[in-house]
Amino acid sequence: MELNIVAVTACVSGVAHTYMAAERLVKVGHHEKWHMKIETQGALGVENKINPDDITHADVVLLVTDIEIDDAQRFIGVRTIKTSIKTFLLQPQQIIEAVKCIMKKPVVYLDIP
Repeated sequence: MELNIVAVTACVSGVAHTYMAAERLVKVGHHEKWHMKIETQGALGVENKINPDDITHADVVLLVTDIEIDDAQRFIGVRTIKTSIKTFLLQPQQIIEAVKCIMKKPVVYLDIP
């Protein structure tokens, strides 16, 4: 299923895990044939910022974070899945299934601990 996915990754230190999650998202997106735009909020600040046009065209927003992200309110009204970096890195299949599930529903917010 080809989808447009926007994602934000952020960890406490803003170094390794933020970028590990982003790299894993790229691999998952390629495998699932998803069009991905991934914003990182790390030690270098916000990189590859998701803009309003990206959000308008997104089927799903993935928030793969261990902290509160900057400007989270911009995703209100879009199908959103939030999970920790640890869960995503250890169980990416769970997140893939959540994306497939959420596409069958109206706008919702799923929080996967």
